[in-house]
Order: sequence, then C-alpha cells, then structure tokens
Amino acid sequence: MDQLADMYDAEQRIARALPKMAKAATCPDLQEVFRSHLKETEGHAEKLERVFDAFGHKPKGKKCEATVGLLEEGDELASDFKGSAAINAALISAAQKVEHYEMASYGCLRSWASVLGNDESVALLDEILEEEKAADRALNELAVSGNNQEAVGVPAAPKRGRSEEEAPEHPRGNGGMARRQNRGEVAVD
Repeated sequence: MDQLADMYDAEQRIARALPKMAKAATCPDLQEVFRSHLKETEGHAEKLERVFDAFGHKPKGKKCEATVGLLEEGDELASDFKGSAAINAALISAAQKVEHYEMASYGCLRSWASVLGNDESVALLDEILEEEKAADRALNELAVSGNNQEAVGVPAAPKRGRSEEEAPEHPRGNGGMARRQNRGEVAVD
C-alpha cells in the first residue's frame, strides 16, 4: 500500500507537469505526445483508486520523492534550454526518465498484486504499465526522428527524394575512406 500511495501521488504530480511540458515543447508531435499522455495519466490515478479499493483501502497519496526530483530536473532542463533547438531533446530526456521510473514501479506493483492473488489489481496495473511503455516508445521515436536531429547536433540532411529505408550517405562520401583503407591507413571520421 505504501508503494501504491507513492505512485498515486506521482501520477497526480505528473498530470500537473505535462501541460507545462507541452507548452515548453516546440515540436508539435512532442506536444501531442504530452497532451495524449496527460489523458492517460489522469486515467492512471483513477485506476489506482480502483486498485486501492480492490485491496480494501481508501486511496491516499504519499509524497513521491523520486517523481518530485525527476520533475524538478525536467523543469531545470526546460529552463536551461528554453529558446534553444535542444529544448525538445531536453524535454524528451526528462520525460523518459519519468517513464522509466513509472515502468519500474508499476512492474513491481503488478508482480506484488499477482503474488497476493488480486487479479483485478493485476489487470489494472498491467494496463497502466502498458500505457507507460507506449508513452516511452513514442518519446523514443521522437528522440531519433528528424525533428530532433538538430537538437542533438546532427545537421539536417538535405532532401534528396530517397525512400525512408535508404541509409543517408556520409557527408564526405565514402570514397576517401576507401582510399585510406587501400593505403593501410585507419579511417577516423
């Protein structure tokens, strides 16, 4: 019940933070991920209330120090990178740290509910866990997308009309590397 109270508090804090994160983001896709996950997060608190009930307890929160710290770090990153191309990368990093904490926590809670034989709670916690995993995947996809390339120091590639499956060429081509290898030199680009 202690860890359940911890996550109940965490979900409420995250629900208050997500609109600020969406506002700070400059990437429309990232803004949408934050808005979509806000709706799920509000649902997580409701599901946790049902888990409390399934164990015969009233819902209560206990200050989740880990979430407080992660959200404070996210606020600092957003402030440090405000107005920068790196703001979206910083927000993704902060959000993924929160998601990973939640996935670890819900994995434990789900396992404990299973050991205690509370099938209703297992199902509810598994739903939450799967939504957290999906949010993490969405953030990861954005982290490696073209929208985030400049933020992490990779210049945007010129449009060449190639398919998405084709690998981008090295900016200096590979001819120089082949010539150096033929001369027995190590290529370091």
